Amino acid sequence: MNLFKAVRAIFAASTFIVLVAPALAELPNVAKPTPDKATLDYGLKATKLAGGWYVIAGANDDFSQANGCNIINTGFYMDDSGVYVINTGTSRIYGEQQRTLINSVSKNKPVKQVVALNLHPDYFLGNQAYPKEALAATKLTMQGIKAEAALYETNLYRLCGDWMKGTESVFPVQTILPGNFNKLGDKTIQTLELKGHTDSDLVLFDPESKVMWAGGLVFYQRIVTTPHAQLKPWIESLKTLQAMKPKVVVPSHGPLSWGTEAIDQTLDYLSWLDKRLTDAANMGEEMNDVMKKGAPERFRNFAAYPAEFYRNVTNLYPLYEKQALGGF
Repeated sequence: MNLFKAVRAIFAASTFIVLVAPALAELPNVAKPTPDKATLDYGLKATKLAGGWYVIAGANDDFSQANGCNIINTGFYMDDSGVYVINTGTSRIYGEQQRTLINSVSKNKPVKQVVALNLHPDYFLGNQAYPKEALAATKLTMQGIKAEAALYETNLYRLCGDWMKGTESVFPVQTILPGNFNKLGDKTIQTLELKGHTDSDLVLFDPESKVMWAGGLVFYQRIVTTPHAQLKPWIESLKTLQAMKPKVVVPSHGPLSWGTEAIDQTLDYLSWLDKRLTDAANMGEEMNDVMKKGAPERFRNFAAYPAEFYRNVTNLYPLYEKQALGGF
């Protein structure tokens, strides 16, 4: 009798798994861009998510002229009053084509706000396409953009060529004050200013649809970028995002994910990288040796590996060496 009950319990558990599995179908099949270098057409497409959100996907790749240097997921929220844009891409041309796409979906509703989630160039270099008074970011991000913009323009003109034609930095003027809850049109969203990828990583979370715009804190199926990174605060920020139990995560780089899968994956990589660099520095390994040994197999099929991994080591290892020698 006890054996029968045990078998019935196992069967019931299996049936439950089958019943919840179709929920994965709620994650949409996101349309990918189709860039045309000859015409400088990014081939942007909008995919509708839950709760009035739309995502405009970028390539899961490194910057290249073949993809138009479009490697970021941007998007927008639309209500009856207007449109709220998240990130404006890498160039003036991107911003203009993004706005044309948004206008086609919204039927030319006014743009109410344009949010840059952090200071990196693909978050704001399309700002020229939008009203200056609508451009918004946190105070630290605004300061970072002003300090770094000229260097970003120079580097991206070199990397991206004609895709950058006519691109000039336009700085945000609205200061976002993160708090527990803020209004985005008719929607109340949770806004968090975390850190780790940069000094100010803005995250937007819709508690109704449970859609999370995780910004640069989350990379999915792609090696992270680290020019402004601090791994330990980044790891803590990811734990905060895990605890919020999102339903859909929109990372800035890589495909959308269901639940915390993308957060978990980024946390796994950063935890490994932090330990690897700490151990290597304590053992006195040279930077080239760390690069040569590479990352574990589970990370080697990520986009931008090994090039971005090498940059991770170049950016971060000197600090770990200094700490191993008793520095601060």
